[in-house]
This record gives sequence, structure tokens and C-alpha cells, in this order.
Amino acid sequence: MKKKSTLKKSPTVGPTLTQDDIVYGHIFDAILEQRLPPNTKLNEEALGEIFGVSRTIIRRALLRLSVEQIVKIRPNRGAIVAAPNVEEARQVLKAREVLELAITELAVEHATSEQIAKLRELVKEEHAAFDQGDVGRGIRLSGEFHIQLASMANNPPLLSFQRSIVSQTSLIIALYEVGNRGQCSFDEHNQLLDAIEAGETEKAVSLMRNHLGHINAKLALDDEAISSDLHAVFSDVVLKRR
Repeated sequence: MKKKSTLKKSPTVGPTLTQDDIVYGHIFDAILEQRLPPNTKLNEEALGEIFGVSRTIIRRALLRLSVEQIVKIRPNRGAIVAAPNVEEARQVLKAREVLELAITELAVEHATSEQIAKLRELVKEEHAAFDQGDVGRGIRLSGEFHIQLASMANNPPLLSFQRSIVSQTSLIIALYEVGNRGQCSFDEHNQLLDAIEAGETEKAVSLMRNHLGHINAKLALDDEAISSDLHAVFSDVVLKRR
């Protein structure tokens, strides 16, 4: 008998989505929030039980995540959350710098007042999350800020690259950040939006470069990942069987 789905929509996915999309969204968010640390084993059977869907759907979601390089599928050993080594981390951070600067330049050119207003609301949510001690949600909202900034650029390929790069950066932070776990500064986010709204391309690009520099400065690139339990990570999306 076919399993009855127990899925709830992920915070970053919209209406009328397939089960594949919803599973993908929940795992993507869990990685972005650092609830799924690098090297966490993504057991298909466990995930199928958690989400109430078939292993075929789980495999499709994991394959999609592997294309974005935030999940690694190992032949005959299953999937794990990717764990970039030091050299890979440096390459990702350099790629993000190039990507974000291009996105910022295009955002100044294409951003609408409605998009800027929505991003300002997102920054308020980010601020509130950290004030309330909800670090996971704050981290996700910080990443979402950068993804939505890519939407402003009006360039779908850049947006696709940005989703992958932001998630890979979250993995790198989980592995290599030293001291207290930080977050993208909402003050820096607001300053960036001010420059974009004013049409100041050079200033916006400079602010983004400094912002990324502050993120990178917190990384030692020598720490190890921790493990995580799948049922605990996704406890909020499991519904009682009917």
C-alpha cells in the first residue's frame, strides 16, 4: 500500500509543489540552518519514514541536492551532507565573492522598490530571530537574504548558482567557523539595501566585498564537523499517521 505523505511545506517553498520539491526544500533549509551538519548520513529509509514518502521521491530530492553540490552521493554507501575540505572551502568562498559582486551590480540595475521593501522585512525577521536566540532560523534568513538578492539581479542562472553557493557556504561555516557562531550582520544588509536603492553601484559592490570579508574572517578552515540525528532534525515536519 502506498505511504500516506506526512509532509508540511518548507519555509522556502511555495504552493502547488510536488512531494520531491517539498522534501528538497526541507533538507535544503535544514542544511542552510546548519541543523544538518557536514558528513551527516542521509539514510533513504529513515527519510522516507520521516516524510511519509517513497524512497524514490527521497532519491530524486537527494539527487537534486547533489547536483547543487551540497549533498554527496556515494556509490553503494548512500548519501551524506557534503563536507568541503580546506582547499574546496577556499574555492567556494572565492566563487561566492565573484558571484555576489556580479549579483550586486545587477541588483542595482534591476531591483524594484517592492523587492527592496520585502528584503527589508526579511532583515527585520533575521534581526528578531537572533534577538530571540533562534540561531538556526537567523542563519537561514541570512542565507535567504543573499538568495533573494540574486532574484533582484533578474538572471535565473545566477540565482541557481547562488542557491548552491549559499548552502555550500553554510556547510563551510558549520565546519570551520571559530569562536561564537556568528551571522551575517543585519546592519550590513541594510546598508547594502540603502546603496542598491540609491542606485550607487560602486558603493554597493564595495559594501558586499567588505561583508563577505567579515564572513570569511571568522573561518579557521581547520575544524571538524559534528554528527546529527535525522529524526531530531525533522521532528517539526512529521505529522501523526491518520
